[in-house]
This record gives sequence, structure tokens and C-alpha cells, in this order.
Amino acid sequence: MTPMEKLIISPTVFTPRVILDHEEHFLEIEGESRPQDVREFYYPILDWLNDFSESLLRSDDNSKPVMINFNFNYFNSGSAKCILDICKILARLHAQNIKASARWYYVKDDDDMLEAGREMAQIVDLPFEFIESEMQ
Repeated sequence: MTPMEKLIISPTVFTPRVILDHEEHFLEIEGESRPQDVREFYYPILDWLNDFSESLLRSDDNSKPVMINFNFNYFNSGSAKCILDICKILARLHAQNIKASARWYYVKDDDDMLEAGREMAQIVDLPFEFIESEMQ
């Protein structure tokens, strides 16, 4: 098996910045998410997370928590399904007693983004923390 590498994707007008760091167990997706081809953008992320998840489940040391930060200013419905799929992967870790959780950032008074995060949290069994931030 080849060792994992960090996955870092620079943002564009249509896609968010992505940092997936297996060593630090730090995962972050932030910005605008409305890629023209949702699968092309999100499938490498989902593949990376599935590989990461499998490696954690095989590991003897799972003391380091896995945290994902979602900090979107907008995402479309195609992205929403992929974001939910990301949460489901982390929820599987959580179900296996690996400390996994999500932070959902939203701009003050952006009730739609807060509600979107709450809906994700209701669908998956994963601890969510909702963090109000200032304008982006």
C-alpha cells in the first residue's frame, strides 16, 4: 500500500479550497462550491476520505481526533449531496469509536447556511459544532 499524501486543492471561482491532512487529522473545505462537474471535483475528495477512513480503522492508535471544518459561503444542491457523503464517511468513523466531528461555520444572520448545517447534522450521527463568524 502506498503511503497517503495530503490532498490540497486551491480554490477557484466555482470550487472551494480543500485541505485534507492525514497526519494532523485536519480536514477543511471552505469557500464557494458550485463546480460545473460535481463528481469530477468531489470524487477525489471522497476517495481520499475513504482511504483515510480505512487506514484509521486498521490502525492501533486512534487517539487523535478527526475534525472537519466546513466553511462555505455558498454551495449548490449537487455539492450538498457530496458534503453529506463526506459527513457519512466521518459518521462511520464515529460509529467505530474514533473521535470524529464537524465544525460548521456560518456568517452571522445567514440563517440558510446555519439551517443547511443543522440538516446535515440531523441526517448523520456525527457531532457538529456550529460556529458563527463575521462576514467573509
